[in-house]
Amino acid sequence: MNRFMLLLPLALLTTVPHAQQSKNRVGILNVQTVVKAMPGAQAYLDLNAKANSDLAAKQKNIQALAAKASTAADRAALTKAQQAYAAARTDYAKRIDTAFKPLGTKMNAAVAKVARANGYTVVLDERVAAQTSLIVYANEGATNLNNAVIKELK
Repeated sequence: MNRFMLLLPLALLTTVPHAQQSKNRVGILNVQTVVKAMPGAQAYLDLNAKANSDLAAKQKNIQALAAKASTAADRAALTKAQQAYAAARTDYAKRIDTAFKPLGTKMNAAVAKVARANGYTVVLDERVAAQTSLIVYANEGATNLNNAVIKELK
């Protein structure tokens, strides 16, 4: 038992250098920038812009109706506008997903190829990482894969 207690610290010390020498590299990709640069993405981008504009107008209308919803007719109009907004949002979400699917497939294949070729083990979406505070610091020049992925897609 005493021999084990003497060897344990030595065993732990020999594993520390290995733990610090990780071969993992993390890359960052701005998906929106890459999608904008992709050939054939204009229909998706136009649909996305139309959806954002239309839904913003419907939301503004809902806010106006909510501000003056004092009578039963006003409340009924508000409910109808909210239902129309929800239906439009669902419809746009389905259409946007359908339009993005082929672009996403091409982009994911290009990202995987670039990541493997450059030794990256993980690639994160810059916007999602920023929104969730997943990344505190990144050396932009060493981690940004936008240009390499765009080059691969063209």
